[in-house]
Amino acid sequence: QVQLVESGGGSVQPGGSLRLSCTASGFIFGIYVLGWYRQAPGKQRELVAIFTSGGSTNYLESVKGRFTISRDNAKNMVYLDMNSLKPEDTAVYYCKAERPPYTYWGQGTQVTVSS
Repeated sequence: QVQLVESGGGSVQPGGSLRLSCTASGFIFGIYVLGWYRQAPGKQRELVAIFTSGGSTNYLESVKGRFTISRDNAKNMVYLDMNSLKPEDTAVYYCKAERPPYTYWGQGTQVTVSS
C-alpha cells in the first residue's frame, strides 16, 4: 500500500523554524520526483520546493534562502527545513511523489505562523 505521511507541522512565531518530514512506503522511493506543496485557505495549491528529475532543486521565489528541501533515499524520507518563517507561510503543507503515470500525495500537515 502506497503511503506518504507528513509530520512536523505546528504553530510558530514569525522568524521561527520548523522541519517537516515526509515518510514514504509502498513504492520505489529513490526513482520518484519529490516535492513539497502548500495550500493556504482560499488559495490554490502551490509548489514550494522540488527535486527535479535531474536531481537539482527548485524553490518558490518567496521561500528561496529560507527553505531547504532534502531527501534520504535510504530512509525513504524527504524533508523541508523552514527558517525565518513569515505569516504568509501559513498553509497546509503536502509532500508529493511523482513518476508518470503515478502521483502520490500525503494527507498534509498544518503550519501556522502567527504572533
